[in-house]
Amino acid sequence: MEIEIRSPLTQTEWEAYYDLRFRVLRAPWNQQKGSERDAQEAEAEHFAVFKEQQIIAVGRLDQLNESTCQVRFMAVDPLFQGKNIGKSLMEFILIHSQKKQEKNVILHAREMAVPFYERMGFQVTEKSHLLFGEIQHYLMQKK
Repeated sequence: MEIEIRSPLTQTEWEAYYDLRFRVLRAPWNQQKGSERDAQEAEAEHFAVFKEQQIIAVGRLDQLNESTCQVRFMAVDPLFQGKNIGKSLMEFILIHSQKKQEKNVILHAREMAVPFYERMGFQVTEKSHLLFGEIQHYLMQKK
C-alpha cells in the first residue's frame, strides 16, 4: 500500500485530520465535537498518513522540555487498523524525534494499545489516568 506521511497542509486536510481524531478517539465515548483538540495544537507537530488523498492515521508530537517530547492523539482509521499503518506512523515520528535529538519520548497509552507500544520499544513506567471514567492509560517511555 502506497502511503505518504506528512503534516496536513490545506484547510480540507486539517478538517480531515481532526475529523479522524474525533471519530476514533472521542465519538465512541459520546464526547463532544471539539474535544479532540486542546490548547497546544498550535505549538505541536502534526503528522498524518495519506493513502492517495485520504488521511488514514494521525499523530501529534508535543515538546515538553529540551530533552523530552510526548506522542499524543495517535489514531488509525478502523478500516486500516491491523495493516501496520500505526507502526509506520510511529516509526516516522520516532525518527523525527531522533533527528531533533530528543533523549526521551513519552506517551500515555490506552490499556489496549500497550502491547503495540511495547513492540515499538516503549516501556510502561506507571499506571496513568482514567479517561472518560473507563479507559485506563499507562505512562510509557522510550529512551
